[in-house]
Amino acid sequence: MRRVFGWSSVCGLFVGVASASAQTEPAPDTPPTQSLPGITVTATKMDEERSSILPSLGATKYDFSRTAIQNTPQGQNAPLNQVLLRAPGVVQDGFGQVHVRGDHGSLQYRLDGVQLPEGLALFSQVLSPRFANSLSLLTGALPAQYGLRTAGVVDIGVKSGTTNPGAEASFMGGSYNWVQPSGEYGGRSGNIDYYAAGQYLSNNIGIENPFSAWTPIHDQTSQWYALGKVTGIVDENTRVSFIGGGVNASYQIPNNINQVPNFTVLGNSTWDSSILDQRQWESTYFGIASLQKSYQDVNMQLSGFARYSQLNYQPDAIGDLLYNGIAQWAQRTSLATGVQADASWKLVPKHTLRGGFLVQRERVTSSAQANTLPLVPDPSDPDAPAIPGDTPFGITDSADLTNWTYSVYLQDEWKVLPTVTVNAGLRFDAITSPVSENQFSPRVNVVWEPTPEITLRAGYARYFVPAPLNQVSVAALAARAGTVAAPEVLTNDPVRAERSDNIDIGLTVKPLDGLTVGFSGFYKWAENYLDKGQFGAPIFQTAFNYSNAQVRGFELFANYDKGPWSLYANLAWSQVNSININSAQFNFEQAELQYIANNWIFADHNQSWTGSAGAAYVFNMESDWATRVSADMLYGNGLRQTIVTPNDAALPAYATLNLSVTQRLPISGSKGTNVRFDAINVTDGQYQLRTGTGVGVGAPQFGMRRAFFVTLSQKF
Repeated sequence: MRRVFGWSSVCGLFVGVASASAQTEPAPDTPPTQSLPGITVTATKMDEERSSILPSLGATKYDFSRTAIQNTPQGQNAPLNQVLLRAPGVVQDGFGQVHVRGDHGSLQYRLDGVQLPEGLALFSQVLSPRFANSLSLLTGALPAQYGLRTAGVVDIGVKSGTTNPGAEASFMGGSYNWVQPSGEYGGRSGNIDYYAAGQYLSNNIGIENPFSAWTPIHDQTSQWYALGKVTGIVDENTRVSFIGGGVNASYQIPNNINQVPNFTVLGNSTWDSSILDQRQWESTYFGIASLQKSYQDVNMQLSGFARYSQLNYQPDAIGDLLYNGIAQWAQRTSLATGVQADASWKLVPKHTLRGGFLVQRERVTSSAQANTLPLVPDPSDPDAPAIPGDTPFGITDSADLTNWTYSVYLQDEWKVLPTVTVNAGLRFDAITSPVSENQFSPRVNVVWEPTPEITLRAGYARYFVPAPLNQVSVAALAARAGTVAAPEVLTNDPVRAERSDNIDIGLTVKPLDGLTVGFSGFYKWAENYLDKGQFGAPIFQTAFNYSNAQVRGFELFANYDKGPWSLYANLAWSQVNSININSAQFNFEQAELQYIANNWIFADHNQSWTGSAGAAYVFNMESDWATRVSADMLYGNGLRQTIVTPNDAALPAYATLNLSVTQRLPISGSKGTNVRFDAINVTDGQYQLRTGTGVGVGAPQFGMRRAFFVTLSQKF
C-alpha cells in the first residue's frame, strides 16, 4: 500500500518521502501512458514552472500518489476526507469533516494552484480523489503565498487528457444499498487537451448514524459529481485552461429512536421520533479560467474563479415543532467571484522572488419561513414566567451579507549556502464585512540538509483567518422574541478574524533505501480563535470565536516503499485549549458562557492521539495477473463530550481495520480490467464520533459498521 508522506523539496535542497514516484510500482490501476512528444514536453514543462511559482518551501507536505489513492479503501470511489485521514494528525469527525492540527476546518482547497472559495456544503465532498492526478496536504508554517485558510492546504493537480488518456468506466456496489457508477474520458486534439469525469452515488447511509445499530433510519442520499478540464497550448511558453465542476446532493436527516418531545403542538405531546422526515439539499458549482505564461526567468499564472453554493432545508412540519419548538423552511446561497495571480522571478542564482495577489467578492443571502410556538402566561399563576403555548404561528427570517477580501504577498527564497535555504516573506490581508479588519503577516522558513539523507527545518508564520462569510450567524433575534425559539442569551457580537503566531519544526531521515522516518512539532497561540458549531436546523456550520487558544502537538511518521512492498505508519498527539466565547453568544446557554469565560477548556474537536497504519503487497508484480492485497487501520482516542463541565471528557477510543484486494484481468482486446473487493471496519467495531453533547455539537454520530464493496472497472 503506497502512502507517500514526507517533507517537500525546498529549492532542490531535500527530497523526503514526497518525492517517491508511483512509477516505481506497476500498480494494477496505473493508467496506460501515451507518447505525445511535442505537447507532452511543453505541458510537463509548464507544470514544472507552475510548481516553481507555488512551492511548499519548508512547509510540511504529505503527498498522495495515484497509487496511494487506489490503496485507500474504496480507491478513487472513496470520499476525499477518507484519503486525507491517512495523513499524520488528520482527525475524523462527524458529517464527513476532518480536523488538521487542532483547527475546526480552515482547510484551503486548490485546483492546479488556484484557491477555491469555501462553499455551504456540509455533508457533501465537493471534490473527489477521482479528479486528482496529484494530491498533497500542506501544513505547518506555510509560506506567504498561502493565506486565509491555513490549517492545511489540499492541493489537487487535476488530471488531463495527457495524464489520463482514453476512457474508463467503473461500478461499485455493496452494503447499505450502495450504488456508485462513474466514468472518465480524456484525450487531445492538436493543441487542445481535454478531460472529464463524473459519478453518481446512492446509498442508505448518507450521514453518520445517530445510534449504534447497523442500519440507520431515514438516511438515503443521492449525489451527482462532475468535473471537466480543457487546456490549450498557445505556444511553448503560454497555456490557457478552464476547470469547471460541481456537485448536487440530497440527504434525508437520519432519525434517532425513542426521543421524547419537548413541546406540545395542538394538544399533541407524543410522537415517534423514528418517523421524522427532515431533508437537506446541497449544491455547489465552480469554474476557474487560467492563463499561465513564462518568459526567461519569470513565470506567472493569472486566474479568474467563481463558485456558487446553495443549501435548502425542509423540516418535518409537526415533528420539528414537537422536538425543537420551531420548524423552518430555510434557504442559504453564496456566490463568490475573484481573481488570483502568482508569479516567480529568479532574480540571481541565489535569490528567487515570488509575489501575488487575490481579490474576492462574496455575497451570502439567507431566508426562512418558520412556524414556532409562542410564550404565553401561565394560566395557573399569572405572575410566573411565561410557558410554551401549543398553537404555532409563522415568522420570517432573512439576511444579506457582502464581503470583499484583498490579499497580497511578496517573498524571497535565498540560498544562503549550498545546504541552507531561507525563505522570508510578508503577506497583507484585508476584509471589509461584516467587520472590517486587516493584518500584515510575516513568514520565515529555514531548511538545512547537512547530508542528502537528513533534513532539518524550522519556521514561523503569522496567520490571519477570517470566518467564512457563509458561516457567519445571520439569525434575526428580534423575530424570535416572545417564542420558544428565542435564545436565552441575546448577545450577538460579530465574529472576528483569528490572529495567531505559529512555530513549526521538523526532521526527516532516510536511513535505508526506500525507508523514510520523520518528526514534526508545532505550537500555536491564537487570539479570537475560530471554532464552528452546529446549532439546530438547517444543518450547517456557524462560526464563533474564543478570545484565546493554545494548540500544541507533534507528529511521527514512517514509510517503506520498495519492490512489491508498501508500508506506512503515523502517530500524532495534539491538544487544543481555549477560553471565553466572545462572539455569536446567542447560540449558547448562559451557564455555559459563564464557565468558559473563566476556565480554559478543551475544544470540542480536540482528539489527543490519532494514528493510521497500512501495508500492501503486490503478487506477480510484473505480470498481467498482478494482485494487490492491502490492509490499513485508523485509530483515535475520542473527541470531546460534556458530562459535567463543557468538553470535560473524551469519548472512548476506537480503531477500525480495513482490507482490500485488487485483481488485474488481462482480457483480450481490453486496455485494462480490474476487479476490486473492499471490507470496511472488518471487526464491526461500534464506535461513536459524537454523543450530541459538547460546545457547538448538535447531534450524536456513530462510525460506519462493517461493510463490503465490489468494484469493476474497465479502461477503453
